Amino acid sequence: MSTSALISEVAAGNNALAVAGQSDLVWGHASLRDPRGRGAWMKAAGWGFEEVTPERVVLVAPDGGVLHGSGKRHIEYPIHLRVMAARPDVGSVVHTHAPSATAFASLNVPLRAISHDGVEFALPPVPRFTRTGSLIKNDELGTALADTIGDGPGCLIPQHGIVTVGPDLATSVMRAMLLDRACAQQLRAMAAGGPAVWSDDEELRLKQAEVWPPAQIKAGYEYLLRQRRQ
Repeated sequence: MSTSALISEVAAGNNALAVAGQSDLVWGHASLRDPRGRGAWMKAAGWGFEEVTPERVVLVAPDGGVLHGSGKRHIEYPIHLRVMAARPDVGSVVHTHAPSATAFASLNVPLRAISHDGVEFALPPVPRFTRTGSLIKNDELGTALADTIGDGPGCLIPQHGIVTVGPDLATSVMRAMLLDRACAQQLRAMAAGGPAVWSDDEELRLKQAEVWPPAQIKAGYEYLLRQRRQ
């Protein structure tokens, strides 16, 4: 993939998060691993997800230096660089302040798979990063976050937001959307006095094999990309 195509892909992934309802003014960021091993491509600081264009994408080195692009990098770049360092299989990282997931994280109750949305986060239970609810702005905290995620799809950060990961932007973005939707569904069920039923472990294993194969992830992501153009 050419550098221009890669930068355009990063811009599109950040735009998709806006369509998914993950915007928080100018905060939050999605990244893509640099194929040459130089760091991570991310949106520049100061822009909302819906405002990201190729000109507002920067390449951030593991030490925080900006290697490409004219914008400033986000202070929480260690989220991306330390998770990628710990997980060679991760090609993309998303950090947002997803409203429903952030509210749900404060309850300290397990996330149930009430619908398909929660399938990837209920078995094993999505972890919570509790080292701090403040900014993850250094390598130590970034590494601790990576340890919390382990080999899973992401984590909740009480008093802060979420992080999701994937081999590509489509997966990390879709996981961010699905995690927030799963939390929103459980919050609604709890407000109604439930939930009373949810997928058990046997059904979860079946759904993990059937519900979110790469083709379905791609289909959902492409929908988000189409919506950003309308």
